[in-house]
Amino acid sequence: MNWEQLLSTKRYRGGSGKSRNNRSADLRSEFERDYHRIIGSASFRRLQDKTQVFPLDQSDFIRTRLTHSLEVSSFAKSLGQNIGENILAYKKDISFSPQMKEDICHILQCAGLIHDIGNPPFGHFGEDAIREWFRKNLSKMEYHGKPIDQVLLPQMREDFYHFEGNAQALRLVSKLHFLVDENGMNLTYALLNTIVKYPVASTEINKESGDIKNKKMGYYYADKEIFEDVARETGTYGKRHPLTFILEAADDIAYKTADIEDSFVKGFLSYQKLQEELKELQELYAPEDMGGFMPADKLQELYLRGRDMHVENPEEYAVKNWIIRVQGFVISCATYGFTSNYQAIMQGSYKEDLFYHTFAEKLMQLLGDLAYREVFTSDAIYRMEVAEGAMLDFLLDRFMNAVVKYDDPNEQMDAISERLVSFISSNYKRAYHCHAQGKTEEEKLYLRLLLATDFICGMTDSYAKRFYQELKAIL
Repeated sequence: MNWEQLLSTKRYRGGSGKSRNNRSADLRSEFERDYHRIIGSASFRRLQDKTQVFPLDQSDFIRTRLTHSLEVSSFAKSLGQNIGENILAYKKDISFSPQMKEDICHILQCAGLIHDIGNPPFGHFGEDAIREWFRKNLSKMEYHGKPIDQVLLPQMREDFYHFEGNAQALRLVSKLHFLVDENGMNLTYALLNTIVKYPVASTEINKESGDIKNKKMGYYYADKEIFEDVARETGTYGKRHPLTFILEAADDIAYKTADIEDSFVKGFLSYQKLQEELKELQELYAPEDMGGFMPADKLQELYLRGRDMHVENPEEYAVKNWIIRVQGFVISCATYGFTSNYQAIMQGSYKEDLFYHTFAEKLMQLLGDLAYREVFTSDAIYRMEVAEGAMLDFLLDRFMNAVVKYDDPNEQMDAISERLVSFISSNYKRAYHCHAQGKTEEEKLYLRLLLATDFICGMTDSYAKRFYQELKAIL
């Protein structure tokens, strides 16, 4: 892979992708134009009411998908600057230019904003609930007297069984967001490829391969054409775009550190528990094995400083400032992870994340594990998830059964189904009719099921709850 291709400015609609500034009156690069398309979109604004960890939380402090995405965008851009400067300073690639460094920073800034834009309401649990609904119900639903799971092609069926917010993100920005026409936001191919974390179809998932790119699916059967066009234009051909590794590292940094901070503020995690866990980790390694960053010692140092300063809550002072120190440390490690594996990443043969075999690897694993044990498996979260699951199950039951007969000349919709379909976004229905032209009846059925999935995924947490209550006549 080479950067000239990887940083393609081509868009699906219009433009050759060769010129970075086609209009003399507009001095923005193509990637800066992407940025303005994203922040002005309704899909991006809806992230302010989608769950990061704590659904429907009333606190002003707790992160939403929007604030999380802004943090990922910031970390991704910082990593891009560090890595780009390293490539230039150490002449790792003679074809890499200062303009390319600037471009990757803009791309990563944009990618951070939209990396979660396809996630359904109620966070990652929402993804699990949708996958489980299809596995339980697709074989029970019928289309012209046959079980739907037998009507669909294998990849169509597996798309639903392995529903993935990452694949939904590509679909939303390339087709569902109606800006001018059916091409969505019409973003640059370099940006589209960066957000495809897993460049494989649902039938190609292989969690046992040892290659990070095969863990989940990256695109739907319905979006195969745009995915292949992007891969061909950028020269990745089934490999991960190098910037995807940087985006993923920024996401990991943002959510693993934020989960600790939010958990502390919400009372799920105490200062003492964090200190205890960090001390156990620290005792396993010599200082040189941790890159000189001793996490338990640093947390205690900040606590003592806060106490000496007579701050009202030295434990809170310590945790929040410790988070900032950790972020700086792991950004440095991720930079090293990319630059030390530069050739393998550019060849498409690197199979790990950027923290693998760096000083931050064990610390990042601990932060994720700690949040899982103290928060994600707590009674409070489980109670919320049971309620969220009931809401999503109800919405999927109603809308999936309604869309099966929609736009089918051989079927008659009942009155309730007609009303349910009328609630679906006109943009989404317009996209369905556009992409259903010339398709087989089986493909149209698949696209109708996606239509209902698109609608439910586009809901915010509050809207999903309110809509559920309205349909259930809960006054």
